[in-house]
Amino acid sequence: MRPTFSGTWKADLAKTRLIGSHPKEIVARIDHAEPIISVDMLFTPAEGAPHRIEFKGRTNGEQVENVVLGASWHSTIQWVGPELLIESHVNLSGRYFHFRDFWSMSDDGNLLTMIHRDDDLDGQVTVLKKV
Repeated sequence: MRPTFSGTWKADLAKTRLIGSHPKEIVARIDHAEPIISVDMLFTPAEGAPHRIEFKGRTNGEQVENVVLGASWHSTIQWVGPELLIESHVNLSGRYFHFRDFWSMSDDGNLLTMIHRDDDLDGQVTVLKKV
């Protein structure tokens, strides 16, 4: 059975491995009722103002467009076995990025792991605990 990612999640920064600077906090609010998923993520950097990332789409692999941080992201969201793959393409400040973010849920439903594989953030891992 596929997991439902709905809930409020807070990053366990000790277990999270990000490329770039480490934030003070990451909180995600996810609404997920197959096949629709909606994500509202708030990043609070160690210094500076927090920024919000919001996106939504269908988990059937259909391409969607979301405006994230002022840029147009073209994404597909689909199941790959027990993992949800969010694959995105975006041009930011004249540079092209490709992201492949694999989401998985712990057996008890209290831990959400987001791992980037074979993309521009390869090796980045975000571990979030349900709050």
